[in-house]
Order: sequence, then structure tokens, then C-alpha cells
Amino acid sequence: MLARVFSCAVIGLDGVIVEVEVDTGGGNGLPGVVIVGLPDASVQESRERVLSAIKNAGLSYPRKRITVNLAPASVRKEGPAYDLPIALGVLISGDELDPGCLDGSVVLGELSLDGSVRHVRGVLPMVAVARREGYRSVIVPEVDAPEAALIPGMEVIPVRNLRDLFLHLKKIKPIAPTPPVDPESLPVQVQTDFREIKGQEHVKRALEVAAAGGHNVLMIGPPGVGKTLLARALPAILPHMTIEEALDVTQIYSVADQLPPDTPLIRNRPFRAPHHTISHAGLVGGGNWPHPGEVSLAHRGVLFLDELPEFGTRVLDVLRQPIEDKLVTISRAQGSLTFPANCQLIAAMNPCPCGYYGDPVRPCTCSNSTVSKYQKRVSGPLMDRIDIHIHVPRVEFEKLSDDRLGEPSSSIQERVETARSRQRERFSSGEKLSFSLCNADMGTGEVRRFCPLDDVSRGLMKSATNQLQLTARSYHRILKLARTIADLAGVDAISVIHLAEALQYRPRDAMM
Repeated sequence: MLARVFSCAVIGLDGVIVEVEVDTGGGNGLPGVVIVGLPDASVQESRERVLSAIKNAGLSYPRKRITVNLAPASVRKEGPAYDLPIALGVLISGDELDPGCLDGSVVLGELSLDGSVRHVRGVLPMVAVARREGYRSVIVPEVDAPEAALIPGMEVIPVRNLRDLFLHLKKIKPIAPTPPVDPESLPVQVQTDFREIKGQEHVKRALEVAAAGGHNVLMIGPPGVGKTLLARALPAILPHMTIEEALDVTQIYSVADQLPPDTPLIRNRPFRAPHHTISHAGLVGGGNWPHPGEVSLAHRGVLFLDELPEFGTRVLDVLRQPIEDKLVTISRAQGSLTFPANCQLIAAMNPCPCGYYGDPVRPCTCSNSTVSKYQKRVSGPLMDRIDIHIHVPRVEFEKLSDDRLGEPSSSIQERVETARSRQRERFSSGEKLSFSLCNADMGTGEVRRFCPLDDVSRGLMKSATNQLQLTARSYHRILKLARTIADLAGVDAISVIHLAEALQYRPRDAMM
């Protein structure tokens, strides 16, 4: 008898419906299971898991030759999510279940040897594609039910073990569906507050400008001055994520199997801080069948690279394209996959190997050639893609010992939200424009249209271009930065004051 059960695969960040066909009419050959349809090793191993799970659930396993086909055969199948649909297909083909008991349903789940159903990755995109394809219900592991219930219009059946699901499908002991989850009702976690950071007012201002326009930042200073703390506080002043953005981020974490426990939806802006020993595949994504890297896990949030010169040269070079294009394309012999990478790069570095070059208190022990070689580990093209270069000095004792708190992140976030609102209105008006939603994403045509200069400002930019030897990219980035500073000030026209502040954020000769 031939049984059909529908499941799902994940290709990149998208789900693909997979038809699991189970046939027990394989003639008089020896009992066994053959799985075809481009399965990987973990799918092949499901034969043993399904056999033990069915027996330990007290159900009958047919002692026949069983053929399992995962269609379409052109799509690579990986992971243990096909255990449960294969087990149900075996039970249906063995006349244990009615063939129509799964009409309109998609089944996902890994089986333990005792028959319990375990967590699988990628539930959110798989349930989303099932809804688009017209399926009415989805059967998922109980632990994944809140994530699946984020998709409206789907009946979510949470399953604890195979025996319970069998009784549910036999209508002996129905399982109550998981109620829909309202994304707005999920809590937002408390993040590092700017009010707790002593001193560093000019660095806080630079980070406010970066948050308002989506600009990349490099902080340079000796050890222990608060560079990491400042970077960790940045997500708290970024605009609140919309539900669409939250679902976008949660989908990436679900596919990467990094969704935190008891957190079906990520409401906070991501903050990723990989160690400098990370490989280029770990940073931008990769593998035999590509998975998202750190730059994609930081989508809609912050990618923090501490000790920037310590990262490998190849690792930093592969970061250029994601910074510019806001996406990562990974090509393999089987095809190409694209992952989103619209994040803000926040980097930190010491000015020299010992960390005290230019420090007024502690002398530097490095030679000039050592300092120059250390600083040149970060290539010029990457430095040119960073809009804001800011020096982070030591904090004076009077400020450290002051009990007064600084400006809270909520107040700064309000100004950032107002500036972002001005940008959205600007980019959505008039003629058809690109996807830009913040100033850092503007193209050359938008810079020409939205960043006009008067005669005085043009003269300042001419002098700056000659003295700082600005490239075309640097010139446009300064104009974008000045546009953000003007938005924070609530004015429509860029003036020489805004350009002067933007020029202060350019790298000094010592850091080039």
C-alpha cells in the first residue's frame, strides 16, 4: 500500500513542501527500509529511529520491504525533521491509520527511540510556506508549537510523542491545538542603558548619529575605556523593531537553530559579537549546504567586531560586499543561496599592539614601525566603508565617581525614531526610489537629490577633499552623514555646521 504524508524542507531561508511517499508493496524481498530522494546522512539514519519509535510506542511495524521517496528528488533533504512523517507513512501503509487522517496537514518532527518528538530547526519558515501553499494545519513538536503559532490562519497541533499523535489521528484522544500567539504580547528584554555609562559624551553622540542614519562605526582607544560597553548599549537606542522585522530576524535564527529557548519571537535588535578567531565561512555563512553566518544573524541589528586588526585578512575582506550590498550570496555547485545582511557594523580596536599609543597617562612600548604595521592590518577599502571613526579616551576619576546618571537610552531612542521617520517620509515621497529606509543606504542618485550643498558648504567640502584626499565613496559618505546630523537637528537643508561635524568623524592620518 502506498501512503503520502507532506512535510517540508528548508533551502536557504525559504521552505519547500516535500511529499513523503511510503510504499510497503515491495514484493517478497527481505524486510528493510530504502530511502531515496537525495537524503543526507541524518535522513538515512531515520530508518533506525522510526523502527524503534514505532515499537516503543506500542504500535505495529510492518515486517516488509519499505521504500520511502522524498519528492521532489532535486531538492536536497537534510536534518531529522522527516522522522515523524516517515513514521506516519509507515503506519498508514501498514493499515494502522486511515489514509485520509492527514488531509490538509504538514508534519514536522524528530523522533527519539522511545517515541517522543524532539525539536527541529526552521519551523517558522516551514509553517509559513505551508500556509502559502494552502495547507490548513501543521503537526509540530510540542516545544516548537509557540513558534509555529506565530503564523496566523494555521491550526497548530503540538505533539509530545508518537503514541499521543496516533491516538489523536484515530480520534480516540484528540490533542487541543495551540492558540495563536500575538507577537505584540511578547516581552521586550531589558538592554544596556546609556545612562549607566560614565563620561564619553562625544562617543555617545557619535553612536546616536550612527543609530539615526544606520552608519558603520569604528571606535579606537586604549584597553578598558568602555568600547565594548558602548557597543552593547547601541541596540537600546535603535528604533523598535516592527513585527515584520521581528519575524524576519526570527526566521534566520530558526533556520540557524539559534532561537533561544522559550523565545518564539525575537523582539530585540540582534547583537552579535564573534571572536576574532572566527573563519570567513562562520562570519558570512557557508558549509557544504550554506547556512547563515554571523553577519546574517546580526540582520536588523548590530555586528560588533572587537579587536578588529586581530581578525584574519581574508575574513575582513569577505566582509566588504555584505557591508555594501546588505546581503550575502553563497555559490555552490548545487546552486546559489542569498541571505540578508542588513546590519550595522560596529568595530573597536586598540591604536597599537600594547594599546597605549597616544595615551596621555601610560607610555606606549611599541616602535613606530610596529604601530604602522598593526594599523595597516585593516585594509583601506574596509576603512573607507566605515562612516564614523571616533577616538575613545580614558574616563576621568571625577566622572567615574559621580553618582549622577546620564541621559537614558529611551530619550536618545526618541530622537533616533524622529530622525528615522523623516528619512522614511523623504524616501517614500515623489518618484520611485530604491529600497532605502535610512541615510546610510542612499545611492548616488539619492545623495544628489537629498544632499544639496550651498556655496559655503561646497567650499568646505572642496577643501576637505583636497586635504583629506577623499575618495568618491568617502565624499558621498560624508554627505550621508551630514544628512543624518541635519535630520537629528530637525532641519531640511544641510549647512556647514552639519558638514563640519561629519568631517570630524573621518579617520586621522595616523589611522590610515
